[in-house]
Amino acid sequence: MNVVVSYDISEDKRRTKIHNILKSYGQWVQYSIFECELTDTEYAKLRSRLNKLINSDTDSIRFYFLCACCHGKIERIGGQQPRDHTVFFA
Repeated sequence: MNVVVSYDISEDKRRTKIHNILKSYGQWVQYSIFECELTDTEYAKLRSRLNKLINSDTDSIRFYFLCACCHGKIERIGGQQPRDHTVFFA
């Protein structure tokens, strides 16, 4: 599944932890936004890890799920090219 994750974390230390966790699941595309390609299991684990870190009174994390059709319609102007997730085996 293709998921865009955005976050608004009030404390620098927590924000850094959230950012580092998300780096291991997806590509950092904007200051507080990641694009992730996840299995159901990876999504459940990511959500659990993030939920344990946030302060639910002041912090916010949002998950936007993109269907294959919508993911194919993403347009981008500027910035670095997205990583190629295609793996070839000889």
